[in-house]
Amino acid sequence: MTTLGLDIGSVAAKGVLLHAEQRYTTVIPTGWSPLDAGNNIIDSLVSKANIEKEDISNMVVTGYGRVVHQAASKTVTEIKCHARGVAELYPEVRTIIDIGGQDSKVIKLSPEGKVIDFSMNDKCAAGTGRFLQVMANALGIDVSQLSEAEDLTETVKINSMCTVFAESEMVNLLATGTSRGGIIAGLHDSVGQRVGSMVKRLGLEAQVIFTGGVAINQGVKRALEKELGTNIIVPDGCQFTGALGAALLARDLLS
Repeated sequence: MTTLGLDIGSVAAKGVLLHAEQRYTTVIPTGWSPLDAGNNIIDSLVSKANIEKEDISNMVVTGYGRVVHQAASKTVTEIKCHARGVAELYPEVRTIIDIGGQDSKVIKLSPEGKVIDFSMNDKCAAGTGRFLQVMANALGIDVSQLSEAEDLTETVKINSMCTVFAESEMVNLLATGTSRGGIIAGLHDSVGQRVGSMVKRLGLEAQVIFTGGVAINQGVKRALEKELGTNIIVPDGCQFTGALGAALLARDLLS
């Protein structure tokens, strides 16, 4: 039984192929065409597994680009896919924090791994990967460098979480000679406070896992742990949780 899960996000497209007790993964930029990104991932995964596309028994697609893949056996929400993936990897987890390029999500799980409740911030870029990308560009560094560049000894409070106003505030701080590392630490804290407030509204329940592309940023993880007062798990391959859940749901549909 071979199944495939696609998670086509606004910034990155991820795929997980389950074949012969093995798990194959691929991530690429989504680019301008979610359909092309998904097809490229499928080509990459079948090549890695040394199989043909016809060998795939079932495919589930999630993410904002899921509607364009008519070849999928089923399209499923990101909420359900993340819950399924996390329940498989960490059955003890009760709270999922997922921060992607355009939105952030908090999901509460039952002991059986079912979704009890969730909250999403998809009205603006605040607290998302897009927010951090804009700030990194204004600072003249790559977004992947933010974590190592923060300076906790000179943390500066960022008052605005609106992307436009925060960027303007940051430029003014730089102009007055404020430490860049201190500004970055403040940006991480602001994301931690915003997303942490979502967790608190939903009701914090340990254990907590942090998924999505932003979970790679150790500064945001630190800020979330500080805001929530609890340790947070960041799994290896934190970007692939939704795609893994989609592949597992595809397998579940066959049983």
